Amino acid sequence: MADTKYIFVTGGVVSSLGKGIIAASLGKLLQSRGYKVTIQKFDPYINVDPGTLNPYEHGECFVTVDGHEADLDLGHYERFLNIQTTRENNITTGSVYQNVINKERKGDYLGKTVQVVPHITDEIKRNVKQLGIKNKFDFVITEIGGTVGDIESLPFLESVRQLRWELGDKSLVIHLTYVPYIAAAGELKTKPTQHSVKELQSQGIQPDMLVLRTEKDLNEEIFHKVALFCNVKQDSVLQSIDVPTIYEVPLMMRDQLMDEVVLKKMGMPIGEKPTLSAWTDFLEKMRNATKKVVIKLVGKYAELPDAYKSINESLSQAAIYHDRVLEFEAIQSENITPENVEEFLKDADGIVVAPGFGQRGVEGKFTTVTYARENDIPTFGICLGMQCMVIEYARNVLGLEGANSAEMDSKSPHKVIDLMEDQKNITSRGASMRLGSYDCRLVKGSITYNAYGKELISERHRHRYEFNNKYKEEFEKKGMTFTGFNPDSDLVEVIEVPGLKWFVGTQFHPEYSSTVIAPNPLFMSFMSAIINNNNKK
Repeated sequence: MADTKYIFVTGGVVSSLGKGIIAASLGKLLQSRGYKVTIQKFDPYINVDPGTLNPYEHGECFVTVDGHEADLDLGHYERFLNIQTTRENNITTGSVYQNVINKERKGDYLGKTVQVVPHITDEIKRNVKQLGIKNKFDFVITEIGGTVGDIESLPFLESVRQLRWELGDKSLVIHLTYVPYIAAAGELKTKPTQHSVKELQSQGIQPDMLVLRTEKDLNEEIFHKVALFCNVKQDSVLQSIDVPTIYEVPLMMRDQLMDEVVLKKMGMPIGEKPTLSAWTDFLEKMRNATKKVVIKLVGKYAELPDAYKSINESLSQAAIYHDRVLEFEAIQSENITPENVEEFLKDADGIVVAPGFGQRGVEGKFTTVTYARENDIPTFGICLGMQCMVIEYARNVLGLEGANSAEMDSKSPHKVIDLMEDQKNITSRGASMRLGSYDCRLVKGSITYNAYGKELISERHRHRYEFNNKYKEEFEKKGMTFTGFNPDSDLVEVIEVPGLKWFVGTQFHPEYSSTVIAPNPLFMSFMSAIINNNNKK
């Protein structure tokens, strides 16, 4: 295709309606028609990126292949479209202002007064356009975070208004709103949608399509009313009703001809209706699965559903491909003690020791690892979870009293997890982090090698501390093997205990690369081991 088309997804009434899922679903439909598609998220907060945000603020921090700490919606984009995103796919208000201020300091504006319009909006528009032009995408779908009417979203909406004029029929706006059901009156109410669209229109933007989020089926009268009052054609008013899983949303949008309407509005050939055969096969497996598998994740953000979103989705995908229903429970690691650990974990088919930072709840993770190892329960440690496996093993198998990570105890006599020498004098947050994809060479015959089926892999990282290689020989003598190494630095990436059924820790985050169509091999191996263990029991 000669020219990139740009689709903007905005939201109104309330947040958390699922703009990211709608954007990813449309992207999936267009991709299934053979178009090259990417999705971009604009977040209106002033943080430069979500890397310093507490998960209580914004859920999981997703990491792109090029080492950008991004909004969790990028995880949805990757899982749906089976693509890799980069730092260009997630822009914050903070990063926009930072770039503009840096240019002003360098004199790029030649002494002119720097203003929101045109300088901030020009920077936003540049980020939209360069993603499509640089990578030659057919479609760039841009999700605008927040809701229409938010003060912090105004520069982004103004940029969309300008781009609509500049791009003409190469652009399109989809607005997602909420249609509440008032139980006392027994009625669905469209007034919030009408007000939301008027607010968007007051910003100079007329939506081309409306998606109405609802808990109850909408009738033709409501579609007609919304179309009439919002100046949108009735075939461009769709509903997004609650479904058992987010993975059904692309099919729901396809059945309402969302992609066809978009292509028609942009003057593009429609072609045949996408079959999405691999996607529907996955959903069919999900619907037919009856046997359950119980996996318990131990972490310090257990009460937050979005804190471990990618891990949860990766486990769910692996379970479905093994014809199982995942029963997932996140347990607050602070609550686990040697006295109650059995009560928490006795019915677990598998255990995940979660990633994270800091001291809080880490002793509960050590206790979890001891219980899992001594009872030979299939266990997966990710990032800090892997480090907890190492520390617990050092204390209880190697007999290294006081063994710990330098992150948790800088005075530990046995820092089995430590900073590399060239990191120790770095104080800037993020500067000493390993972020993004790094190569890992696997040892042939190991669980991890057998899972991936190849020697060299690449997975994403988000951590600061490493296994201390000077203890390597001691661990190996006591039965822990090191089965994955970075080929350039010789840093340990994977640990295993071959004497146990499945006891694997990875310094990298395999959950970031797991998608619906291509689930991560390690999660598949973990699930297979759990099922084999259950069958033997």
